Amino acid sequence: MEIIKTAIKDVLIIEPRVFKDARGYFFESFSKREFDEKVTPILGHSINFVQDNESMSRRGVMRGLHFQRPPFTQSKLVRCVRGAVLDVAVDIRKGSPTYGQHVAVELTEENHRQFFVPRGFAHGFAVLSDIAVFQYKCDEFYHPEADGGISIVDNSLGIDWKISDAEAILSEKDTKHSMLKDFESPFDINVSLY
Repeated sequence: MEIIKTAIKDVLIIEPRVFKDARGYFFESFSKREFDEKVTPILGHSINFVQDNESMSRRGVMRGLHFQRPPFTQSKLVRCVRGAVLDVAVDIRKGSPTYGQHVAVELTEENHRQFFVPRGFAHGFAVLSDIAVFQYKCDEFYHPEADGGISIVDNSLGIDWKISDAEAILSEKDTKHSMLKDFESPFDINVSLY
């Protein structure tokens, strides 16, 4: 697998090695050994994934921008196994030189890319295809009492979601998150989240 560093430290794009022939394709979607060999040196600590999630959504669905508050923060390794999504990580660590900035990557069933979203980031995606099946590996269990979010439609973030406002479909919960300017982050760049 190839690790692609992004403009924000520790936010990574991972491209697996895909073997294709007349029958189709094969690739290792996750290898703890290879992940530890290639990603741990970049992060400076290991990641132990404990929960896998899957969602299915139709075109225009926007999920996010979600995170879990300490002490239940999560890193995520995400991928789209059917269809296409625009996936986004927003830095919400107080004191970070990249606070409020984001990385966006298109994840599709064709490109097989994965996106590593570290703790201290809000995460969300928009569905660009008719249907998308999205998978998440998380390094902390889901704790509903620790749910948090910032508004996925906050224009100050400068995210081009590649879908129109008229197409956007949000959950009621996601319409209630605050804008970044009104948000009090529970994360501090000077406090380890691991």
